[in-house]
Amino acid sequence: MPRKTNTERKERNGRSRNENRTPRPKPKIDFTVDTLDYRNSTLLKNFVTDQGRILPRKYTNLPAHYQRRLTRAVKRARAMLLAK
Repeated sequence: MPRKTNTERKERNGRSRNENRTPRPKPKIDFTVDTLDYRNSTLLKNFVTDQGRILPRKYTNLPAHYQRRLTRAVKRARAMLLAK
């Protein structure tokens, strides 16, 4: 017997799935690897949320080796109290 599928799903509280989510910021910044440093706090702020979380590669669109350098720089800046 074929399975019954309901194409019109009811959402909780009458909201759609993406209605209550705010889109994550996508920084579009051109920079060189040399400027990606823990002392460059203005650049690092573009890759960190207001709560202080580092944005993932999905949102930063950086290559893996840049993302690793970014993470290392943000953590060093936090340790030296230069960034949140």
